[in-house]
Amino acid sequence: MEDYRSKIKDQPAMQEAAEKAKGEGKKVVFTNGCFDILHLGHIRYLSEAKKCGDYLIVGVNSDRSMRAIKGEDRPVIPEQARAELLAALCFVDGVVIFDEEDPLALIQCLQPQVLVKGEDWVEDEIVGADLVKKAGGEVKRIPLVPHASTSDIVQRIVDLYSGKNN
Repeated sequence: MEDYRSKIKDQPAMQEAAEKAKGEGKKVVFTNGCFDILHLGHIRYLSEAKKCGDYLIVGVNSDRSMRAIKGEDRPVIPEQARAELLAALCFVDGVVIFDEEDPLALIQCLQPQVLVKGEDWVEDEIVGADLVKKAGGEVKRIPLVPHASTSDIVQRIVDLYSGKNN
């Protein structure tokens, strides 16, 4: 049995893994996000994403790109730890960290047949959707779990430890 950490690859190795999966007749699925504090919403989302194909690749924002998107206080969990937590999930086949603020270059490199995002994204605003559809692929939007977000969890922790819940 291979070590789950071997699922974490750099971009060239992930491109090779995606091409190998396609060569074996597998449908490659791609999604991305920060995945700062892994929670139930992430688990259900990624489980549903896996059902959209055969080989699920998760792009994870680097610490630098996450700070640019979410602010200087984030991430809570460093990129390597976030990648390892995702790689440990049985339904995730590959994890790749990307440093850009959006995954367009990664999507161009991997050329997934299915691109998955949360239902909170309008399809026209999903980065790479046009590219995937133009290549004959599809875009799937997955419902979110209400009140399950890293921001909500962080706020609950802040409130708990600042005495607001006493």
